[in-house]
Amino acid sequence: MSSRPQKIIVLILFLFLAFGIICLYSSCHQKGIFAKQDIFVKQLLWMGVGLGVMALVALQDYRKLRWSSIPLYVLSVATLAQVLFSGRAIMGAQRWISLGEFSFQPSEIGKFALILVLAQYFSSKGPQDLQADLGSAGVSRGLLAPLSLTLLPVALVLLQPDLGTAVVYLFIFLSIAFLAGIRVRYLAGLILAAGAFMPVFWHFLKDYQKSRLMVFLNPNSDPLGAGYTIIQSKIAIGSGRLFGKGWMSGTQSQLNFLAERHTDFIFSVWGEEWGFLGSLVLVVLYALLVIMILRVSDMSRDLYGRLLAAGVAALIFFHAFINLAMNIGMCPVVGLPLPFMSYGGSSLVINMAAIGIVLSIARQK
Repeated sequence: MSSRPQKIIVLILFLFLAFGIICLYSSCHQKGIFAKQDIFVKQLLWMGVGLGVMALVALQDYRKLRWSSIPLYVLSVATLAQVLFSGRAIMGAQRWISLGEFSFQPSEIGKFALILVLAQYFSSKGPQDLQADLGSAGVSRGLLAPLSLTLLPVALVLLQPDLGTAVVYLFIFLSIAFLAGIRVRYLAGLILAAGAFMPVFWHFLKDYQKSRLMVFLNPNSDPLGAGYTIIQSKIAIGSGRLFGKGWMSGTQSQLNFLAERHTDFIFSVWGEEWGFLGSLVLVVLYALLVIMILRVSDMSRDLYGRLLAAGVAALIFFHAFINLAMNIGMCPVVGLPLPFMSYGGSSLVINMAAIGIVLSIARQK
């Protein structure tokens, strides 16, 4: 196999890291004052950790991950349970475990572990065995085990509450199951069943989650409350026009109109400062990154490698798609960071570890 896909992946990754640091530096300023210097320094430290983890994983044989998938999955479920009892709460959500000056989100580790354990399960069965299971006993036998492995962390994440991450888990499951050979009609049946449960699920949502979903339909219904952030985000991106206002010159960001501009809404900062053309560059890079990862998946020598790479592609695609969509008001605000750009050590390190897996798969050629 040509080394071109992994070279392109590494190049795109470093572009994202550079763009992310540039944008984060700007978002940490307010009226010319470096108001959030600690956040910027922490992200630099996490970036160094992430590069080390990515290199370490890339140099390993990805097939050795088969033996660590179940222990890592058990650990992730245990920490997801622990965070409900002793986790740190921020803005009404209990999602973090503190370790001194640093905190991490077990749900980020859970995404990584879910990809590993689902790839292990489906590759160990093989397409023919899966179809035989489905043909003889229906969904109850063929999909019960992987669906249970997915729904357990989904339930724990929903209790935090973290609706966005729960949806990511489900998307990872659907993507890997589809590429493993599960027929569309079975997956469509699961989606329809989940859709039928939505009216019941609505009653279990927190008030702020309901507000976010309602203002998605009409942000102006609560312009100073739940709709404020998305209104300001759209103003910021729109005011960037074609070429943007320039680095550290965005009024919505620098004058503190944009909330969470260093995390969930960092794309708004980027769009205001670099305009439509700069935003288009990001979209193209994310699309190219996902395509290159899928190419590695397609050229992998075994089903396990294909499913691992496909799971990573699904993770990055869904995070980027939802984050960009919520920044421009095309989907509800669900609190998903923009991969490699948003502030957050847990997300950055896990995403870079996932890229390390892809590079390991490509290296085995």
